[in-house]
Amino acid sequence: MPVQAVPHEVTIEINGSRRTVTVEARRLLVHLIREDLGLTGTHVGCDTSQCGACTVEIDGQAVKSCTVLAVMADGASITTIEGVAGGGGGLDRVQAAFQDHHALQCGFCTPGMVMGVRNLLKENANPSEREIRHGLAGNICRCTGYHNIVRAVESLASKEDVA
Repeated sequence: MPVQAVPHEVTIEINGSRRTVTVEARRLLVHLIREDLGLTGTHVGCDTSQCGACTVEIDGQAVKSCTVLAVMADGASITTIEGVAGGGGGLDRVQAAFQDHHALQCGFCTPGMVMGVRNLLKENANPSEREIRHGLAGNICRCTGYHNIVRAVESLASKEDVA
């Protein structure tokens, strides 16, 4: 006899809006974000938690959303790349630094990189180049070679109100 999946109701605050979604217990948070909520800035790059393209903030901490079941996020506050910029449509400081320093090419990794950098700068407001490179290690970029990404982060070091 086949086992039937039991649906679970998950309530999250995502980018400032409270949302309730019914999901199967095995549904990944990245799929809830992209497919159920239509927030496609969070990318699926590898499905093995290697690339970091799916990085979001859960309760203020950077997390690879392909490693979290949606039911585990019940009650959490989540910020995706869509929720980073201010309400006026402008870029936040990390996004602006990426733009100013040409820290992206194809853009696929950029949302996860921005989320990771926000977390890095929360933990260390003035990282050295080595600390920046170590902090970015969980995010793979196949286009830029990281040089301009590192420069963008260096431009933000020690500046207030980064995240």
